[in-house]
Amino acid sequence: MAAEFGRLITAMVTPMDVDGEVDLERTGALAAALVEAGTQSIVSTGSTGEAPSLSDEETVAVWRATKSAVGPDIAVIAGATSNNHRRSLFLTEKAEELGLDGVLLTAPAYSKPTQEGLIEHFRTIADATTLPCMLYNIPGRAAVNMSSETILRLAEVPNIVGVKEASNDMEQIGEIIAGSPDNFKVWSGNDTDTLMVMAMGGYGVVSVAGHIVSPQIRSQIALSVAGNYVGAAAIHHELMPLINMLFIESNPIPVKYACEVAGLTAGPTRLPLTSLSSVAKDRLDLELAKHELALG
Repeated sequence: MAAEFGRLITAMVTPMDVDGEVDLERTGALAAALVEAGTQSIVSTGSTGEAPSLSDEETVAVWRATKSAVGPDIAVIAGATSNNHRRSLFLTEKAEELGLDGVLLTAPAYSKPTQEGLIEHFRTIADATTLPCMLYNIPGRAAVNMSSETILRLAEVPNIVGVKEASNDMEQIGEIIAGSPDNFKVWSGNDTDTLMVMAMGGYGVVSVAGHIVSPQIRSQIALSVAGNYVGAAAIHHELMPLINMLFIESNPIPVKYACEVAGLTAGPTRLPLTSLSSVAKDRLDLELAKHELALG
């Protein structure tokens, strides 16, 4: 049986060595450290994991190392989908063979499909697996927005269990929360939006900041679940400057550097992503020094 998706899911970076090769030993170490620090589940090889730069063989190897490190009780959700429909089906099949716990159905980048195209793409993938599937709406990277109507239609597919919503459109997110079945969950796809999404009835967050401040994020979520939005808002305001700094340059450039500061080297990014600039590094260092960092 697949492990439950948690309220705090970290979209994990893919560690690499100094030559830009995937570092499977550090991949396992990072996954274990994230769980120890408070992450409840992991998205592996999503956009934060530099999925577009990985070969299929590397992707599967990262999944295997991650799942081996965290064990059966922690969900590992595969970033298995892209704008290539047949490749998405192939990788989804591999994720199930490896014993992963779910699949992230990411809106296809570059292709700009119609809403009907999105529905057929995701429904076909979901029908091809027994794994629970999480939709991922990210217009900023995909150049297409999955409408609330589209997401609610897909919510009727039995094993599509939720959505990572990164549209920044609170009206749309509210419509999804209000109109979806009781067993369909909405995770914030942006650390900046977690407070608002949970206040509307959302379930949690798929987080980048979870790499280094997962205890604080878990506290914020727990306070929101308890209805203490004053307390949750205090943590939100405390973390906002750090969260903004983690996106001072393209994700995952800053968070890979932040992992190193927190004590676990994740290595460089692959081209076309470059190292964090010296100006950005100085600004991020100043902000990191203000927070208690937890990574293992």
